[in-house]
Amino acid sequence: MSEQPAGPLTPPVPLSALLAREDLALRQIAGPVGAGTELHGAHASEMADPYPYLLGGELLLTAGVHFAGADGPESRFDDYVGRIAAAGGAALGFGVAPVHDTVPRALVEACDAHGLPLLEVPPRTTFAAVARAVWQLMERARTAELRRVTEAQQSLAAAAAGPDPVPAVLRRLARGPGGRAVLFGPEGTAIASAGTATAADPSLARLARVLARSGSAAPTTSPAPDAGPGPGPAPVPDPDPATTAAATATTATTATTAAETTASGARLAVYALGARQGFVLGVAAARREPGDHTVASVAAVLLSLLTGEHQSGSGAARSSALVRLLLGGAPGEVAPLLGGGRWRVVHARAHARPPGPVAASALGAALGSPLVDLASGVVRVLVPAGREPEPQPGWTIGVSAVVEPPQWPLADTQAARALARARATRTALVRHGGRTALAGLVPPDEAAEHARALLAPLAGSPALAETLRAWLSLHGSWDRTAVALSVHRNTVRQRIARCAALLDADLDDADVRMELWFALKHR
Repeated sequence: MSEQPAGPLTPPVPLSALLAREDLALRQIAGPVGAGTELHGAHASEMADPYPYLLGGELLLTAGVHFAGADGPESRFDDYVGRIAAAGGAALGFGVAPVHDTVPRALVEACDAHGLPLLEVPPRTTFAAVARAVWQLMERARTAELRRVTEAQQSLAAAAAGPDPVPAVLRRLARGPGGRAVLFGPEGTAIASAGTATAADPSLARLARVLARSGSAAPTTSPAPDAGPGPGPAPVPDPDPATTAAATATTATTATTAAETTASGARLAVYALGARQGFVLGVAAARREPGDHTVASVAAVLLSLLTGEHQSGSGAARSSALVRLLLGGAPGEVAPLLGGGRWRVVHARAHARPPGPVAASALGAALGSPLVDLASGVVRVLVPAGREPEPQPGWTIGVSAVVEPPQWPLADTQAARALARARATRTALVRHGGRTALAGLVPPDEAAEHARALLAPLAGSPALAETLRAWLSLHGSWDRTAVALSVHRNTVRQRIARCAALLDADLDDADVRMELWFALKHR
């Protein structure tokens, strides 16, 4: 199936609007009058059988070259009109002169018999002028439809951002004659609705259940013979014999799965809210404009954002975890609400301007976790141990070791240091080293006591200790240490000189550096 363009297609124009153009002087001489005939384009052809070249909905223009001469059975006119009607042609325009002085009577009778509007095109009106008029009317209709869709999208966004957003979005969708919008829950029950209840409500509920059961695999089919051109969701099997499938299949242009049908004189459409959520949006209206599918799809995306957290329970669990921490709960007690297990902490900085909440949330999604914090230009993400963080375009990232919940603060420090090293070395992602090497041979209590004794002169100045640690980790590079700590290189020099004086140590000695590094890792 061909890909549909984003946004609504050009709406059709009424045949009556074309007939109202006084400059064309067109006159309908056969076929139903006032039947609401709509034109989707204009096409000139002198083929004896134009069927293979019609898409449906066209005004076919002909001068009757293939009808020249008086010989031949009148049935050829009936065959010709029948083929146009079978191809879905909307109307036939017959040019008077230069081939025919008048419209053949047999053609008039054939158009009446097949219910095809027949227009007489006077000699002074060219086919090019008629086609141009059709496209001008269609362009005006498209501009008006795009304006309507844009205003509707803005109205939906405002409704979603205001108080009581779900009912507000439904009320916006239910505007118009016979408008009805219903949000169905995972069990197929109506959770919220707007608009006046109609006889089509049971069919809308059944169609919603059909779509909910089919999930993201809702069938897409080719348009049925009575279909009109234009965008729309895919038909699904009728929920009951009282409904008839509306032929408006298309490739979905949004993240929602949709289906459409008709029942009780109303056009029904349903939209699945996200993958496997179970919520379904149902919309009913007396008629569907080409842009209505786009508007409803936007509403479905907004409603999926508004309902996703509540349906999954993850948002409530995270809120509960936050409250417990604020009320003094231990990380080990809170972790089960977040899924339990072991964790990593990730720190990240954007390459360009400081990230906003949207960019921070997008990074969290890319790393596989919604537990995101943004402060001072640094994004912190708490990531389950089962997800291995990878470099992300536009970000510099530091990753901690895998820890149990009680060690979250330690992992936060590790991630901050890894990020500082990544920025200093211009590396996309740096992971905190997990090897213990020789340090593992020394009991932790003894190592910590040795570190306290050795670094006691720096105990009252955390900035000096952190500068020494960064400087040693970067092999004594003044410039890289300055970048990692976001200070001037002269500040680094002054702090390292101060450390050497307080420790009474020769920092050019490799053994001294090694011992200090060991102590800094265990302090």
